Amino acid sequence: MAAYQELKGHRDLKVYQLAYKLAMEIFHASKEFPKEEKYSLTDQIRRSSRSVAANIAEGFRKRQYPKMFISKLADADGEATETQVWLDFSRDCQYLLPARYSELVKGYEEVGKMLGTMMSMPEKFAPRAQRRE
Repeated sequence: MAAYQELKGHRDLKVYQLAYKLAMEIFHASKEFPKEEKYSLTDQIRRSSRSVAANIAEGFRKRQYPKMFISKLADADGEATETQVWLDFSRDCQYLLPARYSELVKGYEEVGKMLGTMMSMPEKFAPRAQRRE
């Protein structure tokens, strides 16, 4: 693996970058949700979308422990799925246009695929001292 570039932090992970970007897009889109949704749908979708990125970051810091790393990535995947449910509600309540909904759901599907790949080979993300090169 001579071509491997050492990850300096969680911000170097493409999955983190995408999850963060999606959370920010949801934040901006949810500003347009009705005021009566402030303490329900708006809070829920913002919380779950932010939790995806947060769990990825936490997992990265625990990557020297493969089981903990996988557990945090599984938590991130669960939060991504929860976010998709809130996106479904947002679409069905007509708070999101269908095209915007589709873009966001597609993004979370990509996050899920990336997380699945990472969970299937945690050794690729271990700190350099623990990797077999």
